[in-house]
Amino acid sequence: MASDPKMIPQSGLLSAEANQAAALAGFGGVLTVDLDAIIANWRKLEKTAVPAECSAVIKADAYGCGAEQVARALNKAGCKTFFVATIEEARKVRAAVPEPAIYVLGGYFQNTGEHYAQINCRPVIGDLNELAEWDVFCRRTGWTGGAAIHIDTGMNRLGLTLAEAQAIIPRINAGDHGITLVMSHLVSAEQLNSPVNAKQLAAFRSIASEFSGVPAALANSSGIFLGAPFQFDLVRPGAALYGVNPTPEADNPMQPVVDLKARIVQIRNVERGESVGYGGTWTARRPTKLAIIAVGYADGYFRAASSNDGTRGAEVIVAGKRCPVAGRVSMDLIAIDITDLPPNAARRGHMVTLLGEGITVDELAHHFGTIGYEVLTSLGHRYARIYKGGNAVEPLGRPAPVAEQTPATPPIEQPASPPPPLLS
Repeated sequence: MASDPKMIPQSGLLSAEANQAAALAGFGGVLTVDLDAIIANWRKLEKTAVPAECSAVIKADAYGCGAEQVARALNKAGCKTFFVATIEEARKVRAAVPEPAIYVLGGYFQNTGEHYAQINCRPVIGDLNELAEWDVFCRRTGWTGGAAIHIDTGMNRLGLTLAEAQAIIPRINAGDHGITLVMSHLVSAEQLNSPVNAKQLAAFRSIASEFSGVPAALANSSGIFLGAPFQFDLVRPGAALYGVNPTPEADNPMQPVVDLKARIVQIRNVERGESVGYGGTWTARRPTKLAIIAVGYADGYFRAASSNDGTRGAEVIVAGKRCPVAGRVSMDLIAIDITDLPPNAARRGHMVTLLGEGITVDELAHHFGTIGYEVLTSLGHRYARIYKGGNAVEPLGRPAPVAEQTPATPPIEQPASPPPPLLS
C-alpha cells in the first residue's frame, strides 16, 4: 500500500524533500516506478497495433512494478482489458479498477466459479475438463461473466489441442456460449525470422476463424512487432510495458520504467593482493577503494552479477560514473570498486544507481544470465517504492479537466501487507 506522505511524522522545520529523506532512511534501497513511462509504452504499442485493442498483462504484480498502481494508471489512459495469472492477482486488480475486463491465465478449477463471479473476472480455459466444469457452474448459477478459450498452436504448455478446439466449434457456433475471447501464445515472437511464427499464425488463423463472432488474440509484446497479420482483434503486451526490449534484434522502442538505487553503508580501503567477498574470488590488483552497498541477491540483485579475478561482473553508477562490482554478490551486500572516482565523490549514506542512468533492464539481465522479465519480477520487497506520474491521466479522446496538483513528495510504498483471504 502506498503511504500518504502527510502521514509520515514531520517537523515544521523540514522541507518535503527532507521529510522524504527521513522516511527513506530505514531502507537500503529505493525502487522508483515511472507510471508515465508505462503509459507512454502502452500508447506506443496501442498505436502499433491499431485497429486491434491493446490490453495489458499485469501478472506477477505487474512484473514487479505494482499491479494496482499500474492498473489504475493504464485504465485512466484507456486500457479496458487486463490479464493476470491467478484469482488472487485478479482480486487485487479488481479492487483498484472496478470496470475493465480481467482475464485469469491460470485457468479454471472446480469450485472456483464463485470466486470468478464474486469479482467479475474471466478464466482462460485451456483444457476440456476445465470447460466442462465451467459449463456446469454457469448452468447451475446462471453466471454469464464470460471466459476465454486458449488453443495450443505450438507452445505445448497450456491450451486445447487443435483437434479439441475443432471439436467444440459446434458448441460455440450454437450461440449463448459465453466465450468472449479465443487466444493462443507465440513460441518465438522475439525472433523475426523464426519459421515457428508463420506456422503458428497459420494454425491459429484457421481455427480462430471458425469461432464465429468471437474476438481473437495471438500477439504478446514481441508479437505486436511481427506485423498486422499477428495482431488480430486484441494484443497482449506484458514485458514491453515495463521497458524490456520486445525487439532484441533491434534498438529498444520502449521507454525505461524502473530506477533502482541502493545506499552506500561503508567506504573502505584494501591493499594490493587482498581479496574481497566470499570465497576470496576477487583480488585487488592495486590499492583499492571500495563502496559497500546495501543490496544483494535477497533483493533481486543476482549472485551471477559477481566478478572474479578472470571475469568482470556488473556495473553500477556512482557519482555519475560506472564502477564495477568487486567480488561476489552476497545476500545483503555488494562491494563496488570506486578507486577511479575523485576524492569524496562517494560517501557513506550516498545512493548509487543499479538500474537507470543508462543501465537498462536488458543490460542487467545479460549480467545475470537471464532475461529482463526475471530481473523485474525478482526485485525484492526490501526497497522503498516510489511511484511518479500517472496521477492526472485521462482516457484518450476525452477532454482533460484541470489536473490536480501532484504532491511535491511522491508516495512511498511500505513493504506489502499479507494478501487478503480468498473468501471475503
